[in-house]
Order: sequence, then C-alpha cells, then structure tokens
Amino acid sequence: MKVSESTSRWKKVGLVLLAVLCWTGVARVERSLNLDRDRLGLTRVEPLQNAPPLLAFTTVALGGFRGLISNLLWVRMMELQEQDKFFEMQQLADWITKLEPHFVQVWAVQAWNMAYNISVKFKETEFGVYPDRWRWVKAGIELLRDEALKYNPYEPLLYRELAWIFQHKIGHFLDDANLYYKQQWANEMTRIFGMGRPDFEALLNPRTEEDRERVRLLTEVYKMDPAFVRKVDEEYGPLEWRLPEAHAIYWAARGLEMAEKNPRRVNTNDLIRLRRVIFQSMLMSFRRGRLIPDYVNRRFEFGPNLDIVPKVNYAYEQAMEEDPANRDNIKIAHRNFLRDAIYFLYTAGRETEAQRWFGYLAEHYPDKPLIEGRPDTLPRDMTVDQYAVARVTEDVGETDPLRIRAHLEAMLAHSYARLILDQDDEALAYQRLARRVYDTYMEKIKGAEMRVGLPPFRDIASEVLQRLLDPQQSPFTPQERAILRTRLNLPAETPGAAPATNAVPGSVEAGPPAAVTGTNAPASR
Repeated sequence: MKVSESTSRWKKVGLVLLAVLCWTGVARVERSLNLDRDRLGLTRVEPLQNAPPLLAFTTVALGGFRGLISNLLWVRMMELQEQDKFFEMQQLADWITKLEPHFVQVWAVQAWNMAYNISVKFKETEFGVYPDRWRWVKAGIELLRDEALKYNPYEPLLYRELAWIFQHKIGHFLDDANLYYKQQWANEMTRIFGMGRPDFEALLNPRTEEDRERVRLLTEVYKMDPAFVRKVDEEYGPLEWRLPEAHAIYWAARGLEMAEKNPRRVNTNDLIRLRRVIFQSMLMSFRRGRLIPDYVNRRFEFGPNLDIVPKVNYAYEQAMEEDPANRDNIKIAHRNFLRDAIYFLYTAGRETEAQRWFGYLAEHYPDKPLIEGRPDTLPRDMTVDQYAVARVTEDVGETDPLRIRAHLEAMLAHSYARLILDQDDEALAYQRLARRVYDTYMEKIKGAEMRVGLPPFRDIASEVLQRLLDPQQSPFTPQERAILRTRLNLPAETPGAAPATNAVPGSVEAGPPAAVTGTNAPASR
C-alpha cells in the first residue's frame, strides 16, 4: 500500500512537471508566433490606443469573434457593391471598422465609396455648385486622415489612398464638379497659407493670435505637421499649398517617412506606389501648379509652375532607378515631360533654361523624335526655335485646358519679350498665334465650357503682363521692365506699387501690342 501511495505521489509530481514544461514551451512558441504575425502583418497584437469607448468595448468584449463577424460583414459588403448599393455598404463598413479597426482594406474601400461612388449620386444645386458632392469627397478624406491613420499609422496603403483622392478625384478633370472641389479646397487652405507663398517661419514659431489659429487649423483639423510641410516644400517645391497636388505629395511623402519607422511590415511595391504618386503629382504641379486669383469672377485660374522643372526631372530619375520593372513606361513619361518643359520655358522667355534642358533631352533620348510621328525631328536635326514652332502646330488640336493655357501664356510672354528687343513683327506674330490657338480651342470644346473652358483671352493676357511687370515674379531685369513699360505707354515702375493689371495687348490688326489704359487691380486680396 505504501509503495502504491508513493508511486501515485511521484506520478502527480511528474504530471505537474510535465504541465509546467508544456506551459513553458507554449509560452515560447506563442512569443515566436506573435513576432511572426507582427512581422508578416497577419494579425495585430498591440492594444488600441486612444480608442473611443464603443470601439474599446467591442474589441475586448467580442474577443476572437470579432474576426468572424467582420468577415461575414465583409462578404455581405462586397455583395452590396456588386449591386451598386453604396449607401448600404457605408453602414456595413462602419460596423467593420468598429469591430476590426486594423482591417486596412475596409478603410480604403469605405473612403473610395464615399469620395467616388456616393458623391456622384448628387447633382449640382445651381450652375457649377456641388455642395453635397464636395461633402462626401471631404468625408472620404477625413475618414482616412482622421480615423484610419489614427489606428494604422504605418500602413502605406492608407497614405496612398489618401494621396490618390487629392491627386485624382480633386486634381483631375474627370468629375464635372472638379473645379468646385478645387475652389473649395483652395478657400480652406487660404485660411492657413494665405494668398501667396506660405510663411513657414510663422507656422513653425507663431507669435500672433492669427498665426496660432492657423497652426491650430493645420495641426488639429487637417492633421498636418508644419515642419514636415516645410520639408516637403523644400524637397519638392516651391509648391502651391492651396492646390490638391501639394497635399497629394505631402501625404505620399508622409507615408514614406512612416514606412521607414516600421520597415519590417512594408512591402516594396507599396513604397513604389507612394513614390509614383509623388512624381505624377509633381508633373501636374509643373503643368498647373500656379494659382491665379480671378478678381472679377471671385474664383481661381491655373498656370504652369516652371520653377520646379529640375525637381520634377529628379523625381523621374529617382522613379526609374527604384522601379526597374516599369522603367520603360517611366522613360516615356519622362521624355514627354522634358519636351513640355523645354517648350514652356522657351516660350515663357526663359530661353537659357530651355536650351540647357534641350541639351539634356538630346543626351538622354538622342534617337527619339521631338514631335510624335515625325522621324525628321530628332534632337540633332532641330534647334530650340524650330522645335517651339513645330510644337505650336502640334498642340492646336489639344483638348487639355491646362496645356492650352500654358501655351497661351508662353506665347504672350514671348510676345512681350520680343517687344523689349524691338522686334515688333515677331511680337505681333506671337500675339496673333496665341489668339488663333485660343479661338480654335474654344470652338473645339463648345458645349463643355464649364468643365474645360478657359477665361476670356483678354484676362489671360492681362495676367501674363502683370506677372512680367511684377519685380517679384518677372524674369526680366529692371531695365527690361522699364523698356516694356515705355513700349506699352505705362507709367514708370514704383517700388512697392502693384503692377498694372488692366494692360493687355492691343488689336492684332492695329499693330504691335499696346496698352489699354485702366485702373490698377490689387496685387492680392
């Protein structure tokens, strides 16, 4: 009996030791599994931070059932999407994000649904006014920026989706309400950045109550870091921060920065997509990255930003190096950008820069024609002047308002440059050509003026002259500006005074460009 009791006691001790050994092994395996899950992004083991009470409750109370319920809701949501029941999808997506706030794809789909699918269900309330559409586009932005990134700060996909809404939904012309979106966003950003170049010093070190309010809006409402805004502007700019492309670049760059802080969970393709957003948005900033106030109609017009040509070129070079699989496609886009840059610089009177980039293009693409479909236009067979004339003929058939406006502004600027050189015939030729391109374009897009139309030719010409006479913007020297004022019968330049804005080229039938007398408009509002 004693032997039996002793044996039983040792069996119990052995079982206890075996249980301890098993628990120890399980603990080690669990730690290893958690590390692997974290590294591969399969599940999230960290607790939610700063979650509202309802979200915190559901994540704890439902435990492992959250995933099962979320999967069922996701399947139903995809069924509703196939049936175009977008409003019903919205409710399910909201439930899923409350159950599984780390379910990244749901945030992305929900934001896309708001900005693209639901927004277009609403029509304009009056001509050119789309407040309900804009409300849903903003809701998509705010969902990603204010909610999704709060719980998933290291997810490149969310940064890419946020940047894409700025770049594509607001920035492009596919939506009939795109100009309304741009106007509304510019109005909001003017409250922070003002009408001209941002005062970064005031944003970083606010001293007045007005400066502090701007910083509060930027950081608390729009969730942007003033120091990072300046960093992005220095690296990719100067950018116009009232335009959506600058914000697409900001959020893509922010995604790259956050990815560097958590490299274990970043896919290389995600980084490539973020960089692609940057160079695509920089291209658009080059083409229409200058915001021009229209004081008569109380809205904005757009013009090219030629100051960022070197940085756009560098962005393409970087993209080709980091994305070898798409190098050939990027090369095509790069060459097209260079052709535009050369032409815009040349016809804007910046001939030295145009000649330098012409040499760069000839070095990198010597066997590609400058004009598509014309093998006789290789760089070695043409001069910059010959290329500019050939481009005008090619571009008359374009239907892109940004491209056409850039050409018009460039030709008018060249007209004034020739006037300074006392080359009246050439000045008049450029003016006539600009008017011909304008009339041809407006005739071509008749019926779609609201979506892709241009302001009156006289207003475009007036804005070009204002810029050329402004000491802060003009590529001309003080002596050249004085000559131009004399040729146009304008008063002499006065330090601190706004340039005349009502002076426009005269009738092409009457001779070389001449001023039309009128009152001066303010330089800014």
